[in-house]
Amino acid sequence: MKWLAKINLSVVVERLGSFKSALFLGSVIILCLFIGYRLGNYYHYFQVTSLEQQKLRLEQLYHQQEQSIARIHSLEVELAVEQLANEQVQNSLKIASKQQFEVKKQLAFYEKIMAPEKQAAGLLVEEVKITASKIPNQYHFQVTLVQQQLKRRYSKGYIDLVFEGYEGDKPIKLKLAQVSQLNKQDVKFSFQYFQIISGKFTLPVNFIPENVLVSAILSKSRWQKYAKKDKYLPWSVSK
Repeated sequence: MKWLAKINLSVVVERLGSFKSALFLGSVIILCLFIGYRLGNYYHYFQVTSLEQQKLRLEQLYHQQEQSIARIHSLEVELAVEQLANEQVQNSLKIASKQQFEVKKQLAFYEKIMAPEKQAAGLLVEEVKITASKIPNQYHFQVTLVQQQLKRRYSKGYIDLVFEGYEGDKPIKLKLAQVSQLNKQDVKFSFQYFQIISGKFTLPVNFIPENVLVSAILSKSRWQKYAKKDKYLPWSVSK
């Protein structure tokens, strides 16, 4: 800007005259205003154009975000459906496996009855099942007996249950007659192939059972010898 300091306005006025000097100064001012106006318009147009581009870009980003959210929701729904289908398949497999196990169990049970030559001969305590009742400390029992003889006669006798456990630190054994109202007639059996005997019993409040001894006693008679078949198993309550 040193060249501006070198300009002597009085010399310019003296050389050009007052009118020409004023006309020149006015022209310079108009030119500066015009250039400033054009530059201002240019920068204003540039800013408006940039703002429109930013708005368009922002709208595109919002649209992409909405599409992404919709895709995520769709994938979440698909995942939930797949999880539900997988759960249903797993449940079906569990049910099928359980049914297959029950069928095999029943086949093995009837095989013992109908094909005793494949098994050890004699009376067998096949299954013992204990289930809880709605009354506290009261349980139901179910004992399945099977006869494995090629030449089957009626097996006659009775069963007995002994519950082993603790009352405090003291080991205790309780017979079925001590914890139930069943008599000997209620636990008798007389069968040729198999028989199920059931009943209920109530254990003392402070008694903690650990094991169950189930005995099938064959009464001595003209047609059979006295015998006793035991099955010892840990305490387990079925659902």
